Amino acid sequence: MTKPLFITFEGPEGAGKTSVLKALISELKPILGDDLITTREPGGNPISEAIRAILQPEDDNGMDERTEALLYTAARRQHLVEIVLPALKAGKVVISDRYVDSSLAYQGGGRGLGIDNIWQINQFAIDGLLPDLTIYFDVPPELGLSRVKANRQGKIDRLDKEDLAFHQKVRETYLELQHQSSDRIKTIDATQPLDKVVDDARELLLELLKTRKG
Repeated sequence: MTKPLFITFEGPEGAGKTSVLKALISELKPILGDDLITTREPGGNPISEAIRAILQPEDDNGMDERTEALLYTAARRQHLVEIVLPALKAGKVVISDRYVDSSLAYQGGGRGLGIDNIWQINQFAIDGLLPDLTIYFDVPPELGLSRVKANRQGKIDRLDKEDLAFHQKVRETYLELQHQSSDRIKTIDATQPLDKVVDDARELLLELLKTRKG
């Protein structure tokens, strides 16, 4: 059986990671076929999608910050059990749009709950499972938020509407996480044109895919 791989895409609002993933799927599918599984957090299954709807309404719903952190963690656990872990057990390549680093950045940093606190509650959910590669798409919050307002298809949710200071803390935390885990988390300059960002992400993915049969 080929080596399973778990890859995550991370970034602040407007970084373009979802657009990059969509662009790369058409290239990776002929290479990997049914071995390629793409998914997202929170979501990917009925329970996690239901939690997503609670977490990401258009307007503030009065949710407590710790409740928010716990709900993201619960959605993550169900996502792992239903999607990620079975796929990895079957030797597949899983690419997830967001994972635990999002909670560390948004709730730990942005909400000010503390990286260590968020890490502790997530350890119960992920049971030590970290990605083989995390691609972090870095963009200053001013640019990212302007992209969201100009290009976001559908609703702009309550996280998008947080003030600039919140989004600055999110980015600062992502950069801190990358510094602490530079072997796993690789940064791409997401201020570049989309085709260049796609090229950079493709290079990282293809390099990792070479290890699958090694």
